[in-house]
Amino acid sequence: MLKDKVAIITGGSGGIGKAIALKYAAMGAHIAIVDYAINENTESVLSECKAMGVNAIAYPCNVADAAACKETTEKVIAELGGVDILVNCAGITRDKLMPQMTLEDVDSVIDINLKGTFFMIQSCYRHFLRKKSGKIINISSVAGVMGNAGQTNYSASKAGVIGLTKSVAKELASRGICCNAIAPGFIATQMTQSFQDNADVVNAIPMKRMGKAEEVAELAYFLADDVSNYITGEIIRIDGGMAI
Repeated sequence: MLKDKVAIITGGSGGIGKAIALKYAAMGAHIAIVDYAINENTESVLSECKAMGVNAIAYPCNVADAAACKETTEKVIAELGGVDILVNCAGITRDKLMPQMTLEDVDSVIDINLKGTFFMIQSCYRHFLRKKSGKIINISSVAGVMGNAGQTNYSASKAGVIGLTKSVAKELASRGICCNAIAPGFIATQMTQSFQDNADVVNAIPMKRMGKAEEVAELAYFLADDVSNYITGEIIRIDGGMAI
């Protein structure tokens, strides 16, 4: 159970982020959703969380902006009483073959996926140190483990998250703070909508189906719960066997 713990979830308005927010709320955690823009999807997630008897607040923030991350984290701490769990789920894709990829395609993906994860961890770092506890869960990707054609920028950003996760885990382990990463394969969300009816994609998955956001959320719950207090620096694939 996560009763009365406070979880920051970036990118918590849809897909995997939404599933994690709802799972954590069901387990008693208060939810801070951090998104670039607050919209009707955000409000819907907040309503669902509040219906479970927990507090849920949305915070507009561009995670690629270090100052904005620091300011947002300070607001969460002031309004919700602290932070116990940080889930870095915010991410974008700009898929193209490398010759067609622009500088903006590279920078935007690195800025959100990798630098955004770095800045949010940095913003929570000292708070976790003072508490001598905390769970950091970064959403990487199987593309960061094995690469993927047409996703050189995305794969590089998610591979960077893996290196970041391991380094942060080593820095914080002696203080009782865990940092792990989840590496999803093809999960049925809006981001993968164009692939969901592609038989070649599905057949390339050993389990012959796409994963569910709720399955990722169950893993994120395990890593946030006290039962995983001796697990840190791990990159856990949830990909139906893609990277075997």
